Amino acid sequence: MLYINEQKINGLLHSAAPVRGPELDTILAKARGLGRLSLEETALLLRVTQKEQLAQLFSAAAYVKDRIYGRRVVLFAPLYISNICDNACLYCAFKSDNPLIKRKALTPQEIKEQVAWLLGRGHKRILAVAGESGLHNRPAIDFYVESIRAIYSVSVRGNRIRRVNMNCAPLSIKEFKQLKDAGIGTYQLFQETYHEPTYRQVHPRGPKSDPDNRLEAAGRAFKAGIDDIGMGVLYGLYDWRFETLALLMHIEYLEKTFGLGPHTISVPRVEPALGVEFTDEMPYRVRDEDFKKLVAVLRLSVPYTGLILSTRETPSLRDELFSLGVSQVSAESRTSPGGYSSCGSRPGDADGQFFLGDQRSLDEVIASLLEKNFIPSFCAACYRKERTGEKFMRLARPGTIKGKCQINALVTLKEYLDDFASDGVRRQGYSLIRSLKGSLNAESRSVLARMFADIDQGVRDEYV
Repeated sequence: MLYINEQKINGLLHSAAPVRGPELDTILAKARGLGRLSLEETALLLRVTQKEQLAQLFSAAAYVKDRIYGRRVVLFAPLYISNICDNACLYCAFKSDNPLIKRKALTPQEIKEQVAWLLGRGHKRILAVAGESGLHNRPAIDFYVESIRAIYSVSVRGNRIRRVNMNCAPLSIKEFKQLKDAGIGTYQLFQETYHEPTYRQVHPRGPKSDPDNRLEAAGRAFKAGIDDIGMGVLYGLYDWRFETLALLMHIEYLEKTFGLGPHTISVPRVEPALGVEFTDEMPYRVRDEDFKKLVAVLRLSVPYTGLILSTRETPSLRDELFSLGVSQVSAESRTSPGGYSSCGSRPGDADGQFFLGDQRSLDEVIASLLEKNFIPSFCAACYRKERTGEKFMRLARPGTIKGKCQINALVTLKEYLDDFASDGVRRQGYSLIRSLKGSLNAESRSVLARMFADIDQGVRDEYV
């Protein structure tokens, strides 16, 4: 597999040397200083097993996340626009040979109805997701662009989706330019597994069976001018330690070649799904304790990168991971086209890509964040202010993006509290706002007061 040196990774992992206290202290001090860790340093962190050392690791991850992003946690919802797929991925309900899934590609009108439902709940950020297939005898890129435009066109009581990210199959440079022109924020693509024998085993047929085409997609997106890329591994397909180092090796290649790494890293785990036997016996299933460790290690190794957690995980585990470096979470997710509905507060998801672990409403997830003194955020300011790619990284690496994040998070929180929150969440939210105002400097308090006054007058979507 291109860029991935399996021999080097295995050599780092198979070292029997224990992690000594002074060695760990040096690495964690570098991480706390927001220094980018090497593969060798990351491999040592992956070998930490002692309870006391794990506590040090977790404490450092929480510190680094707070230094860069503060207490804010960004919320979004996935919008599956198609589950028609030409691939036969063994772990996915959308695999082409699964007869139990009803196939559907949403029309622009159906997309608008789904978006209206999400807007009515308070969502402002969407990740559009599609299977890999041409549709209606036209290129898939035309469907993606049409869908993005439909999402942005919807307004509900003056509220609109502020940012659309896209998770779709690898594209050509020309097609990536079309995606950028349509106004996407981040292009997201997971390699799934970096272990080539496993990759070929779990992707037996379809265009996805070429691992190198998928590996090179991030580079093509950069060349097309998309400077925010989302990467990830589907943990559980192979050894999680190998996957983590291989992901970081891929990131090192991108940083060296393009001067940029990923804007976000996602950490999904394989979950059971309708018509999928793969999860019945999984030799590489990732235990919760190892999962918490890998999240903390990623936060320390690439401190400036957003870490995304999906609703595959249970509420209790998600709540724990807020404190270990996660900076973005999906909420109230449905993983089938048309899964959101205007009928009732618990829409259906019979044909979902996987079984959900967290089925809480957006309001319930926000309540959980507020209880832990995190700031729920719907901010998309960086994309309207052109703070993307290297411009964003220049602010993120030293932690100076934190001030803007906190103001924008509080503004979007107040918008949610005033427009959508339940009474209990509204009280919680305003209590948190009052407690956090005092931590701001005089200039920030003045900016926030002005923006809050504008919200009270009906203004929405202000940001710094």
